[in-house]
Amino acid sequence: MERTLILDCKEKIGETVKICGWVHTSRDHGKILFLDVTDRSGLIQVVVSGKDGQLHPQDVVCITGTVKKRPENLINKNIPTGSVEIAAEKIEVLSKAAELPFDMGGKDLSLQLPTLLDFRSLTLRHPKVKAIFKVQAALLEGFRKAAKELECTEIIVPTIVAGATEGGAEVFKIDYFEHKAYLSQSPQLYKQMLVPIFERVFTVAKAYRAEPSVTTRHLTESTQLDIEIGFTEFEELLNYLEETAVGMLKFCEEECKEILSEFEIEKIVFGKIPRLTLREAQELIFKEFGRDNRKEKDLTPQDEIDLCKWAKENKDSDFVTITHFPTSAKPFYTKPDPRDPEYSLSYDLLFRGVEVMSGSQRINEYGQLVEGIKNRGMNPANFEMYLQAFKYGMPPEGGFSFGLERITMHVLDLANIREASLYPRDMERVDIRLR
Repeated sequence: MERTLILDCKEKIGETVKICGWVHTSRDHGKILFLDVTDRSGLIQVVVSGKDGQLHPQDVVCITGTVKKRPENLINKNIPTGSVEIAAEKIEVLSKAAELPFDMGGKDLSLQLPTLLDFRSLTLRHPKVKAIFKVQAALLEGFRKAAKELECTEIIVPTIVAGATEGGAEVFKIDYFEHKAYLSQSPQLYKQMLVPIFERVFTVAKAYRAEPSVTTRHLTESTQLDIEIGFTEFEELLNYLEETAVGMLKFCEEECKEILSEFEIEKIVFGKIPRLTLREAQELIFKEFGRDNRKEKDLTPQDEIDLCKWAKENKDSDFVTITHFPTSAKPFYTKPDPRDPEYSLSYDLLFRGVEVMSGSQRINEYGQLVEGIKNRGMNPANFEMYLQAFKYGMPPEGGFSFGLERITMHVLDLANIREASLYPRDMERVDIRLR
């Protein structure tokens, strides 16, 4: 018999079906055994009468039986298949599971983070944990959809690079090549080089940072969602980044309604996004919240929280865009504001209390770019291929980048960014705990 996906069983009342999946829970009621069985589409209750042999959580099974309507008082309104169940007629065990080291049967997987990650191949099977990555997949799809609506071409860029993208010491050296090589901090330089070829590009790329990664919001390896656009100016870029963020998150909300409801997540407020320069934001923080950070080069984590609180209460928006960070605090390719070169044509997007996107208008003039590299104490010879693209004609351009794990974390209000990474890497873990 051909396999039926669990979600499709609700349309097959009275029919005999064959489902294949995993036993999620097993409840023994004497002569009757109740199983919750899952597959890629969902979960369903299976009733086994006159049982012979035991079934355990995570046993892999194929079950043939009749789909029946559940009594009105026994309908489970929390799952799509809650109005039906399967009366089992035949059970085939494809693979027996060993006894689990913890209970997987609860609505939530109440484990400390180290245990959650030590047993990652198991904990990912829990419906609540798996749901995190359903949301992440929807964010990815929403990003791609928004990028394609901007007529961007998808590109794949290297993660082994000849130099540090943004300078500094936060790079991983690779001891393999005859010459120096590193893991990429960002797809930035490669996506810029592709602007003269495609004009508009996007990529989903890994980024590596050799920085302290034992906080709740940093990872050693992260996923970046990047867009770069040619023939554009600053105000237009702000429109593009806000449209992309809103489009991505609206798509996720629509695709993951049930999951967001299960996580008890408030609907995102999509009002007109307020825009503030860094100095305007810091003046607002001083006036509204009494903290004087007006001489700082960046926002503090508490500033980001308070600005989002202000935006929601006063501007009906869960977002706020911050522009014009000091040029000296930004990478060499960031364009200074011609009206006040001390500040740059840069921007961050804050969402629910944290920065989830950053970007800028880029320097597109070759000589100015070379000078910027020198001013950061770097050698232009190390950027030879990159500089070629500018020496031989680069239009005004700019772009932006979202952190996938970070935005997933804040969509679902997770406590730690590691929960939003399938297999997180940090100073203390590469699959196994290092210390």
